[in-house]
Amino acid sequence: MIKRVYIVILGLLLAGCAQSGSGEGGAAFQVDEGKAATEVSKQLKINREALLNGRGEQIRIEAANVMLFSEEAAARRILIEALKQSENRDARTAVCKALSQTVVMQEPVKDKQDFVQPLLEILKTADLGGAKSAAEALLIFEYEQISQYLEKMVTDISLPEQARVNVIYALKLQPDKRAIIKLVSLFDGPPMQPQVAAAVQEALESMGIPAAKDAEIRREIVRQLVRKDRDEFLMDSRIRQQQQGQIRQLEKELQLWQKRYLSASDKIYAGLKEDAVKGQFLRQHLQDSEAIVRFWALEKVLQWRKGTKPQLPAELGPILVELISDKNRDVRLKTAELLSLMVELDSADPLLKQLETEQDGQVQMELLVALGARCYYGLLPNSDAEIRPPIRKQTLEWGAKYLSEPQREKAQKGAEVIRKLLEQEGLTDEEVYRYLGLLSERFGRQNSDSEGLLRGELLTAMASLCARSVYKDKAAAFFKPLFEKALGDRTELVREAAVDGLVYIDKTEALNVLRKGFVEDSSIIVRQKVIELAGEVGGRADLVWLAEKTATPAESDSAWQAMLKIFRRCEVGVLEEWMGKFDSADTGAGLSDEQKISFLETAERKAVGDNKIEMVKAVREKLALAYTKSGEFERAAQYLGLLVEAAETAEEKEEILASLVDVYLRWSKTRLAVQLMSNCLLEKDLGADNCLVHSIDNYLSAAGKGTDVSVVLEALSQIEVGEARPMWREQLRNWNQRLGQAGEAAKPKETGVEN
Repeated sequence: MIKRVYIVILGLLLAGCAQSGSGEGGAAFQVDEGKAATEVSKQLKINREALLNGRGEQIRIEAANVMLFSEEAAARRILIEALKQSENRDARTAVCKALSQTVVMQEPVKDKQDFVQPLLEILKTADLGGAKSAAEALLIFEYEQISQYLEKMVTDISLPEQARVNVIYALKLQPDKRAIIKLVSLFDGPPMQPQVAAAVQEALESMGIPAAKDAEIRREIVRQLVRKDRDEFLMDSRIRQQQQGQIRQLEKELQLWQKRYLSASDKIYAGLKEDAVKGQFLRQHLQDSEAIVRFWALEKVLQWRKGTKPQLPAELGPILVELISDKNRDVRLKTAELLSLMVELDSADPLLKQLETEQDGQVQMELLVALGARCYYGLLPNSDAEIRPPIRKQTLEWGAKYLSEPQREKAQKGAEVIRKLLEQEGLTDEEVYRYLGLLSERFGRQNSDSEGLLRGELLTAMASLCARSVYKDKAAAFFKPLFEKALGDRTELVREAAVDGLVYIDKTEALNVLRKGFVEDSSIIVRQKVIELAGEVGGRADLVWLAEKTATPAESDSAWQAMLKIFRRCEVGVLEEWMGKFDSADTGAGLSDEQKISFLETAERKAVGDNKIEMVKAVREKLALAYTKSGEFERAAQYLGLLVEAAETAEEKEEILASLVDVYLRWSKTRLAVQLMSNCLLEKDLGADNCLVHSIDNYLSAAGKGTDVSVVLEALSQIEVGEARPMWREQLRNWNQRLGQAGEAAKPKETGVEN
């Protein structure tokens, strides 16, 4: 075969040398070897750029093709590096497709073993499109060359589910009966994850081979495959593919009619108004012979249950319990999901029976969840249900079985079931310690560098047992060392659960531990838990670091609430001390007006209760000022009134009344302000240097010209004064003149004197 790389190079050489001919006759040009090597390197750079950054898929594939057959070692390295680039999926896919095309064109690839590991690594990724392209590219190898890798990967439970699904797809593509035999044999190995089991079933059925649950049937399938030679196997494969194509067409038509039927059912159901009628409609569909109709009805029941009126018609209960053992896998799965919510149904015995016979891993797990929920409900003190001790013990054993599974989700479900069934009494000490030990042992199997999520979930279950279980004292003694050690874990979820556990065991002791190193933890949840704990059991010493937290937006409110709780427990002297601190800038606390008021109200109650007269006065002055600033004028007026009553001198009283006048005016209570000024004018004349006049003057100056000023001046002018109040009369004239409101309506009235 003429290598395309040299064709491209020759084209470049021709283009680059077109102007180098000599003489009018166009004598032939010559190229020396050094120049040819230079052009090859240039072409490689061009192809690399086209592969990595080409604008179209075909350009990238052509570039990969050229380099695939290049004699330069650098070209092969570029292709392998492209296969390793997870950030450039287009380039990776182009190399895979270039390799796949060599199978169709029957062009042998030199040293193709270079591509085995890079292609296998792609199968381990979550890139579905890339994984399929890699699986198709693996067809350049004979099955013997890659079987050991694929068969090891497909049984490796440490790989992610999606990776094993990708390998199953690669096995399905291999035109070798040994690949099919391997897929069939997977059902005889350890239980598969739900996604993996579904992929194996789909792969076999796509080739016309039943995914038999019976071991003897599977052995017969393998025997038949072994007896066939290669040609017979390939012929059967082609026939099966043709048959599968026909079946898929029929299935498409069936799905179309099913969609139409369910769409019509949706419309009918949506039009039903009475619950009894809707229940009867769902009952008929739950008992339909078609699985897809039963599944549709279960979805509607689930929506009903999760709605605003969750009470379902009683006649649906027995039907739902029967569907636990439905022949359709999806129906069983949806039923188990529904029964985990409908714990009031008497479903424990049927759930346990189906759990013991269920073959589908995902359905079995949901059955255990539903059984655990039913047992938990039945064991509650006020429950009207009854859970027999054997049911509880068997459910606990299933929980223990799942707890020991390597898969995170299964272990978590097992831990949750054990947690629920250990909350209520009825177990011996030996049984309790056994299950506590299983939780502890499973947690210990996870090192600090892996499975952080599972460790956190297990620790959460343990912490919950220390909080709500009747065996919480035993659980606390068992798990406390684990919680203390887990505080040093790098995973935030683990530390968060550890904090919960220690708090449930002893709040005061937990705070003594946590305030030393976890006030500034990287987890906001941990920090919030420490703050809340300080609010519950903290003391005077915690106020300092909490005050600093009030300056942090994410923690300001919770830190302040914790401080308030501590203040309510502290002696009045602590609040008096912090009044001074809040007035200074040394605390680091940036309190809002609302926070200041809440603190001062607490301080007032403490001071009144302890009969601290001077402190009461100081607090009320600050409260009056704070309420005025925040616009709560009614409350401000109340506190100023209290201060007037407590004033010891005339000067002090007048200063407070000046503040009260200001509040009345800003509160738009002009009548009250006028009445207060009238009373003051009865006692003496008020001139420009009087604090009451200053208060009014400040208000009028701030308000500026306008209706409010006119109204206030007119109201003040209505105060009846005589010749004995010349300073007040002069002040009114000055206001009218300065503020442009002079006029007959605003002139002061004088008793017995002509205006």
